[in-house]
Amino acid sequence: MTVDQLQKALNARIPAPMDATAKFAVLVPLVELEGELHLLYEVRAATLHRQPGEVCFPGGHMEDGETAVQCALRETAEELSIPPSAVRVLGPLDFICHRGGFVLYPVLAMVDAEAVKNIVPNPTEVDRVMTVPLSALGAMTPEEYSYDLVPAPGAEFPFERIGIPRNYPWNAGVVSGLIYPWQDKAIWGMTGRITQHVLSLLDAERM
Repeated sequence: MTVDQLQKALNARIPAPMDATAKFAVLVPLVELEGELHLLYEVRAATLHRQPGEVCFPGGHMEDGETAVQCALRETAEELSIPPSAVRVLGPLDFICHRGGFVLYPVLAMVDAEAVKNIVPNPTEVDRVMTVPLSALGAMTPEEYSYDLVPAPGAEFPFERIGIPRNYPWNAGVVSGLIYPWQDKAIWGMTGRITQHVLSLLDAERM
């Protein structure tokens, strides 16, 4: 391959996070109820193998050739029976590069209130939905948590071959997050981070 061919190949691709093995997208649905903006959340079905009963936004795995918006709209239709025609996409939010090796793309959107009233949750994925006023979320002081991620290479790690001692001072990572309590549930993890991001954008617009 020549340098010119390499440049052409680079110009034809969109850079992505290195080592990401999967891409996911979620819709972050705003809905106006009784004159006030709410965020719409799902409570995951108790029968799911991963994160049963947790609060999340509608979304899932991005299929080959699918954009984040297309994925978010498709998953929302599948999980909540909200058609794309009832959704006004406002734009992409900051994406999350997860330590688990995947990227999550949140898409902020306005959903028609009538469509929300007619939601039919897919029982295999969704137990119920809940709406939370943005004013209530903004008035909260969320609980903050953090914990260290410390590398722990096994005995077979080739310390000598790469020229470092077995007591090498690895840089530890830190996981931090927020918890927004709401009724009998907690909005936390990536959903909590996205919620905080939406609130920070609204605060910035008010300034």
